[in-house]
Amino acid sequence: MSTSPRVARIERTTRESAITVEINLDGTGITDISTGVAFYDHMLTAFGAHGSFDLTVAAKGDVEIEAHHTVEDTAIVLGQAIRQALGDKKGIRRFGDAWIPMDETLAQAIVDVSGRPYCVFSGEPEHLLTTTIGGNPGVPYHTVINKHVFESLAMNAQIALHVRTLYGRDPHHITEAQFKAVARALRAAVEPDARVTGVPSTKGTL
Repeated sequence: MSTSPRVARIERTTRESAITVEINLDGTGITDISTGVAFYDHMLTAFGAHGSFDLTVAAKGDVEIEAHHTVEDTAIVLGQAIRQALGDKKGIRRFGDAWIPMDETLAQAIVDVSGRPYCVFSGEPEHLLTTTIGGNPGVPYHTVINKHVFESLAMNAQIALHVRTLYGRDPHHITEAQFKAVARALRAAVEPDARVTGVPSTKGTL
């Protein structure tokens, strides 16, 4: 595995948002998250903590319109930072999976650090299409965006990501279980494997 630090810093500015993400894939779960959307901050804090990634996110967006742009753009930049931090991908496990229960909810995530971006998102109950968490006061988080968050993350990190909700009722539990499952699966996939000396692919590249 490469001995270079697996860290990255990405900045992205548009007319809708200004996002800075810093990540250390070999961290200990230290997080500093500020997006202006309190529930999303909670999810990204869980992502960093359970992935054992040191993660800093500073986002300013047009939340006076809605949280959508800020949430989406942050997922894009987070994916880009993960991709950059992975470097040459030598010596990693490549594949990872995790099952996360949260009370009545069970979610699963599976990751392949393949270089071929793909996302499959299934099983989420239909009531999350119309559920809002937080706000009043503050900026609400609409759970309909969950699928798009993970699609944006996968496409920009260039990973294959499958997220499955097996069952659940509480939208908070369902969303949080998804974020934690993805964090744990990604953590396993990017961890060093002592038996792998090069890129873990018969093609020689990922």
